[in-house]
Amino acid sequence: MSPRVLEYKGQEKHIIQLGGLVRELPIIQVSNDIWIASNADLILGDIEFIQTAADLLSEKIKKYAPEIIVTPEAKAIAFAYEVAKKLGHKKLVIARKSVKAYMRDYLLEECSSITTKGRQVLLFVKEDVEKISNKKVCILDDVVSTGGTITALEKLVRKAGGEVICKATIWIEGPWYTGELVYLDELPVFVKQQEG
Repeated sequence: MSPRVLEYKGQEKHIIQLGGLVRELPIIQVSNDIWIASNADLILGDIEFIQTAADLLSEKIKKYAPEIIVTPEAKAIAFAYEVAKKLGHKKLVIARKSVKAYMRDYLLEECSSITTKGRQVLLFVKEDVEKISNKKVCILDDVVSTGGTITALEKLVRKAGGEVICKATIWIEGPWYTGELVYLDELPVFVKQQEG
């Protein structure tokens, strides 16, 4: 097994360390034979962790000189806000995951994710497209597993006329994504050892 794939032996927690912080992540089952360390509670509400991760990642991506940060709705929003603020940006763009009645003019891209059942969409409304057009863009998410979301975001940014100059995340998870990526740490996926 690779360092990013570990045997699942019924463990309930996975310990991470980042920037001097230590946290426990619950291990949850996402398919018949795959478990992941869920960062949902951490990235949605641990302000100390979000600020620490934003400090570390903004230092790594500032050399690319992005003009705007693009992130998917909803888990990574607070994190993207902190990174954009640390880079001195006045705005960021959040790719929505559903079409609302008030949305008249938008760009849309389909994608899939290891933690979401079925296909999902990502979209920019007209105002988002205007913020991205002719800009150097950093696509930012909290975790990249298969790369489905970040790849769809890259296509969407290009449709909007932006130039993707870097893709960044706190964690890369599992062995699937092989594209260029700026990240802080790795999260393993857990699988049951095959019998025999």
